[in-house]
Amino acid sequence: MPGTTSQNLRMIGFDADDTLWHNERFFQLTQERFAELLADFAEPGHLDARLLEAEKRNIGHYGFGIKGFMLSMIETALEVTEGRVPGEVISQILAAGQEILSHPIELLPHARGAVEALAGSHRIALITKGDLLDQERKLAQSGLGDLFDSVEIVSHKTPETYARIFAGHSEGQAMMVGNSMKSDVLPAIDVGAWGVFVPQDLGWALEHADPPRTQTRFREIADLGKLPALVAEIG
Repeated sequence: MPGTTSQNLRMIGFDADDTLWHNERFFQLTQERFAELLADFAEPGHLDARLLEAEKRNIGHYGFGIKGFMLSMIETALEVTEGRVPGEVISQILAAGQEILSHPIELLPHARGAVEALAGSHRIALITKGDLLDQERKLAQSGLGDLFDSVEIVSHKTPETYARIFAGHSEGQAMMVGNSMKSDVLPAIDVGAWGVFVPQDLGWALEHADPPRTQTRFREIADLGKLPALVAEIG
């Protein structure tokens, strides 16, 4: 991010899934159901590994979100059964995915309070990746939509993504807050923003990365309730 260093924080970006509201736990429950459906064909550990490999291959085709997850489950089911997966199992995989798509949004603790506390003093952006329609549905149901100055639903969170969103802000004037070290913290720090990690008990394996402990603009907080004080400390 070009420009002179400034401690005058002006813009704060929030991740959505598993930062503001629950998400991963529904995927894990669905994956457990998937293992039950295919118990006659593969051990759970082997099935999980095959599914993860399918997700890695398919991100470039389907992007992030439940629809790509559903297609990866179907592909994995076909692979481990050598094409003999019963039609009823495919139907139940689709039903499980549709259940996630219709699940009510449950805000994480302190999510509303943190966004409300900062919305009056900073420019606030929602920066999330995933299926456009699904993310729009979640935001509408969350009741937080009116608090954001802008909403960015992107295919990938790269340094280039953050450079575009944070354009016009000098080094240190923008912050990204999220539960993914790989997608929320590291690429934001790469372009001169603050990266604030808010860990969750459940996490997707493909989002894991080592924390940048030596970076001066890296912070970790236990929950969003600590964010307003951190923002005040940074200035």
